This record gives sequence, C-alpha cells and structure tokens, in this order.
Amino acid sequence: MDFVMSELLGLDELLTIERFSHVTRADVSGLLAEAGRFNAEVIAPLNRTGDEVGSVVDAEGNVTTPPGFAAAYTRYCEAGWPGIQFDPEYGGGGLPWLVGIANQELTVSSNMAFSLCPMLTQGAIEALSLHGSDEQKATYLEAMITGRWSGTMNLTESEAGSDVGALRARAVPNDDGTWSITGTKIFITWGDHDMAENIVHLVLARTPDAPVGTRGISLFLVPKFLVEPDGSPGRRNDVRCVSLEHKVGIHASPTAVMAFGEQGGATGYLIGGVNRGMAAMFTMMNNARLTVGLEGLAVSERAYQMAAGYAQERRQGRAVGSDPSRPSPIVEHPDVRRMLMTMRSSIEAMRCLLYLNARSIDEAAAFDDATARQHASELVALLTPLSKAWSTDLGVELTSLAMQVYGGMGYVEETGVAQHWRDSRIAPIYEGTNGIQAIDLVMRKLPMRDGGVVKDLFGEMSGTAVELSRAGFEDLAEMLRSGLDVTTGATDWLLAAELNDRLAGATPYLRMLGTLVGAWLMARSALVADQRLTTGAADKQFYEAKIATATYFVTQVLPSVSGLVASVEAGADALMAIPSDAL
Repeated sequence: MDFVMSELLGLDELLTIERFSHVTRADVSGLLAEAGRFNAEVIAPLNRTGDEVGSVVDAEGNVTTPPGFAAAYTRYCEAGWPGIQFDPEYGGGGLPWLVGIANQELTVSSNMAFSLCPMLTQGAIEALSLHGSDEQKATYLEAMITGRWSGTMNLTESEAGSDVGALRARAVPNDDGTWSITGTKIFITWGDHDMAENIVHLVLARTPDAPVGTRGISLFLVPKFLVEPDGSPGRRNDVRCVSLEHKVGIHASPTAVMAFGEQGGATGYLIGGVNRGMAAMFTMMNNARLTVGLEGLAVSERAYQMAAGYAQERRQGRAVGSDPSRPSPIVEHPDVRRMLMTMRSSIEAMRCLLYLNARSIDEAAAFDDATARQHASELVALLTPLSKAWSTDLGVELTSLAMQVYGGMGYVEETGVAQHWRDSRIAPIYEGTNGIQAIDLVMRKLPMRDGGVVKDLFGEMSGTAVELSRAGFEDLAEMLRSGLDVTTGATDWLLAAELNDRLAGATPYLRMLGTLVGAWLMARSALVADQRLTTGAADKQFYEAKIATATYFVTQVLPSVSGLVASVEAGADALMAIPSDAL
C-alpha cells in the first residue's frame, strides 16, 4: 500500500498542495500502521461472528446488529477513522482521498459487512457537502463525519432498480418548508441499526406535477430522529424498517426494506432544489462506485492471504525435484502457484488502479491550474467505471480461486474462505450493475473530447513502453505495446460503431481496458522497483518481488485482451439472433 501511494503515485508531491500541507508522509505511514493494528484487533475478529449470527429486526422495526458490532463501531468513531479525508471545518482530518481509500481498504479487508456502514455515510456526506444548504451542513455534517450519525442512500424501489426514473416515492410540501415523504424503498444497506444514535436517510422522491422520468426526481434528507434546536436527536420520524433481506453474504450488514410515511408522512428536507435530485444522486453514486470497487480489492486481499498461508502449510503430492519420501507443500505445485500468482498480481493491479483513481480525485479538487484540474477530472470519469466493474468482477473470480487453493476444504464453511467469496458476490451488482458500468464507459466516457481523454491515456502507456525498453524490460515493453495496439483498435471501432453494436461490445471492452490499465500500472511499478534496486534499496527482496509480480501480470494476464477483440467487435447480431421468447 505504501509502495503504490508513495513510490508509484508520488504521495510526497500530492502533500505539497496547500490543502494537504499539514500532513507529512510520516504521518500517513503512522496512521495506516495504526489503522492496520486497530482493524486487525477490533474489527476483523467480528467478521465470522457477523456472518454466522447476522443482523435481526423485531416487530417494531428495530434492527440489532451481531454481538460486538455496536461496541466496535463506537471505538471506530472515537478513534476518528470515519472522517480522516473530510473537511476539518466539520470535524474531519483533511487528508487526501488517496489516504482515505487506503484506510478504507484495511477496514473492508477486515470486515466487509461492517465497512458498509461508514461507506454509505461517506456517500451521503459527499452529497450533502456539495448540494446541501448551509443550515443542513451545520446541522448534520459534523455528526456524520465523526460517525455519531450514519447515512444511507434510498434510491431503489421494487419497480425502479437501475431505472431510477421509474420510482414512485412521493414528496408533498408542508406549510413550514419541510416535505412529507411517503413510499417504500428496498435494498437499503444499513437502513436501520443500533450502532449510531441517528440515521440520516437521503431519499429520492417525486414532487407533485414533477416531469416523468429522471427529470422529475428530487432528493430529500429524512432523519430517523428529527433534530432538536440544540442539535440532539429528538422524536422519532415516520420511517421504519419493515424487514431485512436474507442474503448470500454480508449477513451482518442489514439490507432493509424501508417504509416512509406509514403514519401520514415522514418529515423530509429538500436538498439541492426541486427536480435536481439526479445531480446529487450521481455525487453519491460516483463516490460509492470507487469504494465498491475497493471491496473487490480488499476482500480478494483477505482471501489471498488465507490461501497463501494454507498453500504453505498443506502437504499433498510430490513436487518435481522434491524429497520423494514426504509430501510437498502444495505451494510448490505449478498449478497452485499459478492461482496464487494470478491472485497476487491482479490484487496489486487493482490497488494501483483504485489508488490512481483516488489520487486523481484529489488533483481534480485541489490543483490550482484549471487545465490540470480538468485533466484530472477527465481521468476520474474514465477510471471510475473500470475501478468499479473490473475490480468487482475480479473480486468474485479471485475469491473463488482462493477457495480452489483450499480444495474441498474451501467449500467447507469452517475454514472461513468461502465467506469472502459469498460476501464479494454483491459488489458487481452494487451501485449500478457492471453491465451499466460498461455502458457508461462506451457511451459516455470514451466519447469525451471526441475520444481525446482515452487517447491521452494511451499516449502515456506508449511512453511507458519506451521507458521499459530503455530499462532493459523489452519483453514487458513488447507485451504492453501489443495490448495497447489491440485495445486502440477496439476503441476506434466502438467510437465509430452503431449504437446497438457498441452496447453489445461494452462488457468485453471494459474487461479489455481494465486489464490494459492494470498492466500499464504494473509495468510502471516494475520500473520504479528497478530504479530502487539500481540505487541500492535495502529491501532487495521486496523490490525483486514487485518486478516478478508485474512481469507475471504483463506476460500472462495482459495477453487475454487479444482474445477479447472479436467479442468487442462482433456487433449485436449474434446476441439478438434468437427470439426473446425462445431463450
């Protein structure tokens, strides 16, 4: 983590920006070391308990989390972890998002179900910070940033999932300037719980005479408890949890059906103006897409650590050249090593991508130069669907590989590795399914500046290939050029294709571009590691392993992009050849 932040992405340079000048690299290293200790000792031990016990709801709609969760959350907040990257004016630490993402990775690896509570609060904070009134910020932000109050996103309804414009929840104005909210929302993560003293629901609803579709959506703040003039939680609002879903994984995370206005109407407060809810919604969604992508990385990391440890202890068969009198550790068998190296290299590639995305968010907000801010903002837009979809698809694949390393024992719940596979399966569905991310990529992000944004990125990759050749990594340079050539061709094809053909190629193209970006960043990692070795770095084994891992990804994973070209450019005819009722 420190290598990616500091050596690959230049944390020191980022900390020279005025808004981060109060932070040093030593501060960051110390903070993450303490975060690692805290999560290992306080949050991680609850992962198994949370999975086995789960959260429960009573007849009154009150949700109780598994034993130990509420106490751990109190300690989490008292230590200041929820708000390290938020505005110091409201109790935050003012650190870069790059550091905040690294901190979150530790919590998600420790306990994905637990981590979803502060993650949803984070999205609500972002929406309120950018779109809320001064009074709303003064009333809610400090309590949310410090974690005393949590936040939710109430978007989905039974007939309005990905098609948010179909929602039916209603908002009627009251004489006092508030709004009366009625309707039912489903799949609300941490919609109710016993960990925070108040829950701030951000709810999408329609006002009277609102236009149809997404143009008629407004966003409302609906607290579980109405706030008293002194800022304390007051009487209960007309909102409650009706039921909790029984899910494949993340059992400790209460996924709630939320009813608003069963007793006449929940009191809500308009955020950002009537019929302007989509802008605020995408603020929440884009924040969540990066952090959901982080789930693919973080849960894979936990599963990899378990699989690598097991492979070194488990003895089975005899490896080539080993002592014939005793079984070999399975880590010595090439196929097991293939699984572990695929996991290790893919995890490192994901971390590079997600951290680069986070750093670009910092640059887009903090650079003085308008052109530099624009460049960073464009990169954020391009990388976000890759961060979310590529990372979460890999999360499912890599946690499945971890189970495979265990063999039959991986399918037995007692070993614990199966939980990571079950937990990770929701991430490709969260915050816009991965198919929607692919559509967003090819329909909105590739055409930015007439294709100029992605072509600028390709230009940087071409420059890295030149550097690789100069440094003696000609095999990596050749593979990177080859992957870049086929992806450039596929990109040009998509930009010129008919609409349905472009949509048909979207998902394989996202996989192609994600793999290429990951390989480019791994190649850059090899260059950095080589430079450190050349200058006499003390931790020689660490940097040699960086080069070996990067070499594996570039030479054995990147070549898969060539096989995706046909799928990207096949068009829609084969997909639509069978009538719908014959499928």
